[in-house]
Amino acid sequence: MLTPPPNRIAFARGVLTRVRVENAEEFEAAVAANAAHLRDWVPWADDPEGRHLRGGGAEADWISGVSYLYAVRPEVDGPIIGGLGLYRRVGDGGIEIGYWLAASHLGTGLATAAVQTLTAVALGLPDVTRVEIHTDEANLPSAAIPQRLGYRLVRVDQVEARTPAETGRLQVWITP
Repeated sequence: MLTPPPNRIAFARGVLTRVRVENAEEFEAAVAANAAHLRDWVPWADDPEGRHLRGGGAEADWISGVSYLYAVRPEVDGPIIGGLGLYRRVGDGGIEIGYWLAASHLGTGLATAAVQTLTAVALGLPDVTRVEIHTDEANLPSAAIPQRLGYRLVRVDQVEARTPAETGRLQVWITP
């Protein structure tokens, strides 16, 4: 049986709280409110059904161990200002981190702090030996996060672009 991460993770800049059925609509609304700046990199940002599959499906995915979705909040009862997820889709011993932030919080270091915290939590799970971050080559702000945290770029895969802004050159970053 896979060991899940904690339901709530405090870090210096806020708190990561598990997305559950009771707050899935709030999570989906936060994505919708930020769709204009997310659509270049998040193919489901403009799609109500896609947002629902992420938010509304988070509870079942958590229980099954497929993925663990967190809302980023400035404090426990604060508004959702982003999302981070751990995804078990990169093979044995690995887990992938994905992330997004509200436009009003970009460039503040918040995403880097949250990803740094979640990286440490992920590496503390008994079945995880590496953490990966995947970024499109054109998404420079997203790629700056693993670079700042000391992740290594191990390869660039050619994939089908999912949004008009993507190049289809997927950078794969791995924890040192």
